[in-house]
Amino acid sequence: MSITSTPNLTGAPTIGTAKGLSTQEAVERLKKFGPNAIPRQKPHPIRVFLLKFWAPVPWMLEVTCALEIILHKPVEAIIIGLLLAANAVLGFVEEHRAQAALEILRHRLEINARVLRDGKWLLLPARELVPGDCIYLRMGDMVPADARLIEGNIEVDQSALTGESTPVELAPGGDARSGSVVKRGESAAEITATGAKSFFGKTAELVRGAKTVGHMEQIIFSIVKYLLVMDVTLVVIVLVYAFAVGMAWSVILPFALILLVASVPVALPATFTLAQAAASLEMADNNVLVTRLSAIQELAGMQQLCCDKTGTLTLNELAVEKVQALNGTAEQDVLAFAAQTCDAGTQDPIDMAILEKYQENSVPTFRWQREKLIPFDPATKRAEAELQLNGKKARCIKGAPTALAALCKNAENGLKQAELLAAQGNRVVGVAAQTDGDLKMIGLLSLRDPPRPESADTIAKLQALGIRVRMVTGDGETTARAISIQLGIGNKSADRSAIEKGQLDADVFAGVFPEDKIALVRQLQQRHIITGMTGDGVNDAPALKQAEVGIAVSNATDVARAAASLVLTKPGVSHLTDAVKIGRKVYRRMLTYTTNKVTKTIQVALFLSLGLLITGSLVTTPRLVLLLLFANDFVTMSLAGDRVTPSPHPDRWNIRVLMGSSAVIAISWLLYCFAVFYVGRHFLPLPATQTLVFLALVFSGLSTVYLVRETGALWKSRPGSFLLWATIGDVLAVSALAVFGILMAPVPIVMVLALLVATIAMMLVLDVVKKPLLRRLGGLQGGDA
Repeated sequence: MSITSTPNLTGAPTIGTAKGLSTQEAVERLKKFGPNAIPRQKPHPIRVFLLKFWAPVPWMLEVTCALEIILHKPVEAIIIGLLLAANAVLGFVEEHRAQAALEILRHRLEINARVLRDGKWLLLPARELVPGDCIYLRMGDMVPADARLIEGNIEVDQSALTGESTPVELAPGGDARSGSVVKRGESAAEITATGAKSFFGKTAELVRGAKTVGHMEQIIFSIVKYLLVMDVTLVVIVLVYAFAVGMAWSVILPFALILLVASVPVALPATFTLAQAAASLEMADNNVLVTRLSAIQELAGMQQLCCDKTGTLTLNELAVEKVQALNGTAEQDVLAFAAQTCDAGTQDPIDMAILEKYQENSVPTFRWQREKLIPFDPATKRAEAELQLNGKKARCIKGAPTALAALCKNAENGLKQAELLAAQGNRVVGVAAQTDGDLKMIGLLSLRDPPRPESADTIAKLQALGIRVRMVTGDGETTARAISIQLGIGNKSADRSAIEKGQLDADVFAGVFPEDKIALVRQLQQRHIITGMTGDGVNDAPALKQAEVGIAVSNATDVARAAASLVLTKPGVSHLTDAVKIGRKVYRRMLTYTTNKVTKTIQVALFLSLGLLITGSLVTTPRLVLLLLFANDFVTMSLAGDRVTPSPHPDRWNIRVLMGSSAVIAISWLLYCFAVFYVGRHFLPLPATQTLVFLALVFSGLSTVYLVRETGALWKSRPGSFLLWATIGDVLAVSALAVFGILMAPVPIVMVLALLVATIAMMLVLDVVKKPLLRRLGGLQGGDA
C-alpha cells in the first residue's frame, strides 16, 4: 500500500523529543504490520445461499427428491425441488436486506490523523498509521491507534471502550487506547499498536471468537426427529406387510415414499422464515433493525437481559446531581462561582454539566464579571477565573477537592464531605473563592451520569414481561449499585470476581472487562437460560455476539453493531419492550403452526399406514396426498400473519409436551377419518371414497388450525383476515375439484356439504377436549429467570 501524503500542516506543534518516522520506514512497517484496520469477514453470497440447503429438513427433502427421480417421478421431484428453492430464496433475500440496512448504519467518514513524517506534520488516513509513528492529539480527536503519550496532558473519554463514563486524565507515559476521544488538552504520542493488535482490535477478535447459540435449528430438528422415528417405524411395518401379502413393489414403493414426504414438515423452515421476516418489517417500523432473523424467536424466550450502563441505561452525559455548600455560602453562589471557571467552547463534559445546571438555577444578584479564565490543567487539576466588580478583584477556582484543599485554609471539613459524596459513586468537584481575605473552599459539586428518562419505565415493563434485568458495567460498584436502585433493577451488587467464581445471583456486576461480559453470558447459557445483552461500546461487542439476543443501541460503535442481532435506531431502549412483544407474537404463531402441522402429520401418517393394514387397500392415492400437502400448507403458512396476543412470560419450546398434545388431537381426527372411509365405502366406489377421504383430511386439517390457535374457545379471538380468506378459498377450491372430478374421482355435492357439516361438528367437540392440553402447552413459559 502506498503512503498518501498531504502538504505540511501550518502551525504544527514543535515536539522536542519526538522524531517520527521517515516515509521509507513507514512503508516498510506498513508491509510488516499491515494497515491500521480490523479485517472484516464477509462470506460470499453464493456460499450463504447454498448453506440454506444444508440443514436437517432440507436434507430429508433432498433425499426424497432423489428417490422420486430414481422412481421416474419427475413431476413430484420438481414439486419438492421448488419447495426447497422457495425456502432458501426467502431466507436468503430477507437476511440480505437486513444486512444491507446494517451496512448503511456502519457507514462513516474516514478518520484522519496528524502524523510526523520526514520531520514534517502531515494529515494522513488513520489506516496508514504504523507502530512508531508520532501523532498529535487535540480536543475532539478520536485516538486512531494505541499510543503512549510523549509530551502534553490530555483528558480522554473511554466510555465506548471500558464503559466508564468519567473522562480519564493522561500525562506523559500514559497509554491512550484506540477508539477513545480526546475531551481536553493536546499531546504528542507514539503509536504502540495498530489494527487487530490494538485494544480496539483485540476486542474485535473476541467478537470473532464468540459464537451465537441458536435454538431454531434445534427446535426444527427435534420435531423432525420425533416424526421421523414414527414414520420409519410405519414404513417398515407397511413394507413387511406388503412383502407378506405379495403386493407389487411398483405400488408400495411410491406409497412408502409419499408416506415419507407426508411426515416431513416441508413448509416448517419456510413458515418460520416468513413469520420472522414479517416481524422484522414490523420491528423496523418500531425502530428496531433485525440483522439475524433467528434472534426474533430467541427474543420470545429471553429470560434474562444483561444491560450495559453507560450510554444504554444512562445518557453518557455528566450532570450536576447535588450542590454541597460549605462555610456558610449559599448553594446558588457556589454554582455561580463554579460557572465562572467554565468554558462552553471546550465542550468539556464537566463544564457543560455545570453550565447547564447554572442556567437552570441562575442567580440574578450575582454581579461578578469574569476578566480572565485559566483553563483546566490536568497537571494541577484545577481551572481558575479572575473576577471584578466595581473595581474590586476576586478569584474562584474549580477542581479536585484535594488540589483545592492544598490551597485553602481549614479545608478539612470540605475533604470529609467530598469523601462522603464520592462514596455514593459520584464525581466530586471542589469550588473555592477569594472575594476578600484568604482563599476558602465554598462548596462541592456532585456529578453523575444520569439515567435516560425512559430507562426505569422500560425496565419495569421488561420485568412485567417476566424478564430479569441485570446491569453489567465497567463503572465502580458503588456508582453502579446506586444507578441500579434508581432504575429498579435491584440492590445486590458484585464485582467481576463473582463472575469468575460462578456466583451469578447479583443484580449488578461492576468493574467488569469485555472478557467478563462474555463469560457471564456463557455461564448463563450453560444454565440453559436464554440470554440477551444490550450495549453500545466496543467493550460490549463480544457479549453481544455470544448472547442469543444481542442488542446494539442507536449510538453503538461499528463493532457493536456488527456483533449484534438487533440494532435500535432511536436513542435509548424504550423500543425493546415492543420488540419482545413482537417476538412473542411470532412464537405464538409458530406454536400454532407447529402444533397444527405435527397433529396433521401424525393423523395422515397413521391413517395412510393403518388404513392399508386394516383395509388391505390404499385409503387415498399418492397424488391426492401431494395435493393434500399443498392444500394444507397454503392455509397454514398464512398463520405467519395471524392475529395473536403475546404471552406475559418468556416462551419456551417443550417438544415432548407439544408432541403429546398433538397426538391426542391427531388420534381423535384419525378415528373420524376412518368413520368417513367406512361410510363412504357403503355409498361410493373406492375411487370416490378416496376422494371423500381426501376432503375429510383437508377439512379436518383446516379445523385443526382454528382449534390450536386459541388455548380457550376457538371463537375467543378473531383470526387474521389472510387466514380467514385462505380458509374459505381452500374449502371452495378442493370442493370444486372433488365435485367436478378434476385430478380425482368425482363426489356428489351433497356428500361434500354433509362432510363439511360433520367436520364442523367434530371440531366443536374437540374444542372442549383440547383446552387442558393447550393450556399445558401454553404454560411452558419462563424458567428460572
